Formats: sequence, structure tokens, C-alpha cells
Amino acid sequence: MTSKPRIGLAALQRREFLRRGAALGIAGTATPWALNLAAIGEAAAQTAPSDYKALVCVFLYGGNDYGNTLVPYDQTSYNAYAQIRQTIATPRADLAATLLSPTTALANGRQMALAPQMSRLKGVFDAGRLGVLLNVGPLVQPTTLAQYKAQSVPLPPKLFSHNDQQSVWQASNPEGATTGWGGRMGDLFLNSNATSTFTCINVSGNAVFMSGQQAVQYQISSSGAVAINGVTRPLFGSQACANALRTLITDSRSHWMEQELNRVVSRSVNAQASVSAALASLPALATAFPANNSLATQLQMVARLIGSRNSLGAKRQVFFVSLGGFDLHDFLPQQHPGLLTNVSEAMGAFHDALVELGVINNVTAFTASDFGRTLTSNGDGSDHGWGSHHLLMGGALKPRNFFGQLPSVSVNGPDDVGQGRLLPTTAVDQLAASLATWMGVSASDLPRVLPQISNYTQRDLGLFA
Repeated sequence: MTSKPRIGLAALQRREFLRRGAALGIAGTATPWALNLAAIGEAAAQTAPSDYKALVCVFLYGGNDYGNTLVPYDQTSYNAYAQIRQTIATPRADLAATLLSPTTALANGRQMALAPQMSRLKGVFDAGRLGVLLNVGPLVQPTTLAQYKAQSVPLPPKLFSHNDQQSVWQASNPEGATTGWGGRMGDLFLNSNATSTFTCINVSGNAVFMSGQQAVQYQISSSGAVAINGVTRPLFGSQACANALRTLITDSRSHWMEQELNRVVSRSVNAQASVSAALASLPALATAFPANNSLATQLQMVARLIGSRNSLGAKRQVFFVSLGGFDLHDFLPQQHPGLLTNVSEAMGAFHDALVELGVINNVTAFTASDFGRTLTSNGDGSDHGWGSHHLLMGGALKPRNFFGQLPSVSVNGPDDVGQGRLLPTTAVDQLAASLATWMGVSASDLPRVLPQISNYTQRDLGLFA
């Protein structure tokens, strides 16, 4: 009679331990052992694919300034832009070399150019492997300006807050969320990979985007898998000590907490060995990645991992990389160009590496950020906004396209909620649904990845050819 309650309690405790173990990775307080948790749990819902596909999220922390990333070029729009931005406007003469010529011309003679520092990505656009998603941001449901002003529809919580909007972008919930849509997508593909550990891989630290209900992000540094040095090489000069430590931290235990911890550590040790061996066997990439560019070194590791996909037994993967420094209330003209140079050079090299590996059609990368910024200048910077323009890169995209609705260049106009803060006309959920569908997520499983997707009649943005 007493044994059943005890068994039930142990099971509940074990599940709670696993849940909290996953949350440790999100909170950023876990040791490398916990951060290397393998995906745990139920069978994936999707049919095992025969091909390979990967998503790469390039997150720009701080809120990238959309106004100086994709700049109006036609004379009428540029004049309005320069009048609003004043001291932080990019000179029109600097934009001619990065003017974009889409397959389908923009309405009303509108023209847009990438920032002059993004010339490398201009070449990728011209090659048909870069697209621009216009005015995308978090929404709960399609929202008009009148509805926003009347507060007659639900809105994303805590708009214009860094931490919350980072989380809403990545998880569809504010700070404190424990799963993101990249991880929830990973949940569905765990059984597509020979080792489920390598479904969701983070090269930049911790991000809720990569955590699922069962899938937990495997963290790796730009230089390789994180090792537990005491078991991967002699400890105090003694291999016997290293073997003893391995036994201590990986062998089965009787107490449920010790048992789960040792299982986690054992998976971490095995994963490190697998990744290190796979990377060591991969021929060096001929593509040169720029030095002194943290985003480039992260993407170089992603490219190497993709190149090792067969050794790792991977068919579906989600990756996360990031770059910070975009919260430019001040010094935007001095600092933003350098950041955009790093993004362009890093993503350009990554594109070239994917071509070299023969997988440019199998990988789609996309930029994301906390939010866009105000179109108005505060003197030498811009303030927190909402919607923004973002980039998509990959060979499966419709070539040389702008997706979504191009907003007017105005303040307090039909497309913004004040100061040029764009009211998104495309929701992050719609972007996510389009990417998930390309990855192979079925229509019936989309709500598992995106609980609010039922609020949208258009779930496919037509991004792919």
C-alpha cells in the first residue's frame, strides 16, 4: 500500500528534475555538463526524412536599427528618410553599389539598398540566395493600427523591453519562457537523427529559442566541443585517476537524482567524443572566414558541423549564433557600420562555405533581433521599436525577392505606432511556420511548434521556390 505513493513521488521528482535541468540551460546558470544535455523523451512526430535540412538563426542582440540596414533609395523615399533621420542618415551617394534589384519590382517605383557595409551580401542577393523579409515582428494576431490604438486586440507583452522581446521573438512568450520555437521544432525531429543530442546546437551560449519540451540545446564553442578535462585526459598526470573520475560521474546509481545526473554527464562525455572525432575527420574548408569577427567564428563552426552531418548521423538540425552590441541609443553612425560589416562578412563566408560543402539548397539562415528601432533620430542614435526588416539566406529561397509589405517612410503614418516604430505586418509566427513547413513539419503539427498559429489564415509566406 505504501509503495505506490513512493513510486509516484519518485517519478514526479524525476520528471521535475529533468524539467528543471532543461530550464538550467535557459537560465544560463548551468555547468557545461548540464548544458550538454541530450534530447530526452518521446518519439518524434515526423516521418524520418531521407534528405538533410538545417535552419540557422542569426540573432542580433540589442535591437538592430532597420532604418540604416535596409535604406530607401528612390529619390522621393530617400528625401523623406533623410528628413526624418537627419544626423544619422546614410548618404544616398554611398548606397548605389548596394542597391537591390528584386525579381519583382517594388510598387510605386520604390527602391531599397542594403547598407554600404553589406556589399558582400549584395553579391549573395544578386546570386539569388538572399531575400528580405519586410516589417516582421512579434504579434499575437494580425493587428491594424486602429486596433492597436484602441487596445482592442491582445498585444505582445512588455513591448519595447529587451529581455521580454528577445524572449517573445524566440519563444512567443515573455522572459521566463522555458521553450522556444526552434526547440519545439527540434522536438519533432529527434528521431530523424541517429543521435538526438545533435538536433539543436547552440554555438553562442544559451537561448530559449533552442529549448524544446524534449529537445535540449547542445552547446559547443567556436573552437569545438566542450570537454570535461578530468575524463578526457590524464588527471594529475594519472590515467587511472581520470578513469576513476569517469566511473564516479557516469556509472549507474541507486538514487534517482544521482542516476539522472550521471546519465546527463555520460551523454555529455559521449557527445564530446563524437563531435571531436567528426570534426577531426572533416577536411579543412577552403572558404576563408574573417578574423576578429565572433559571428564569423560561430558560423564557421556551424559550417563544420554541417559538413560533419553524416558522421554525426544528422538529418534535421537547428543552429543558433548571435552578435551583440546593437542597442545604439548613441554613437549609431560610428558603431553600427562596423556591426553590419561583421554580419555581412560572416554570413557571406558562411554562404560560400555552404556552396563549397554542396548544401546551399539544404540550409536556410535568417536574422532576428529584439526589435527594430525608431526611424526618428534622438541625436546620434535611435530608440527601441517593434517591427523590423530581416534577411533570409539559402539556395531554396525564391531568388532575389522582397517578402511582405514595405512600410511608408513616415512618422505617425499608416505603418507605425509613433516615432517610426513599425507595427509589424508580418508576424514572427508566420515566418516560423514557413520555415517549419520547409523543414518538413506537417500542418497538423504546426500548433505544437507555434501555439498561436491558429490566429493566422496565412501561414506560408511563399519564401521558397
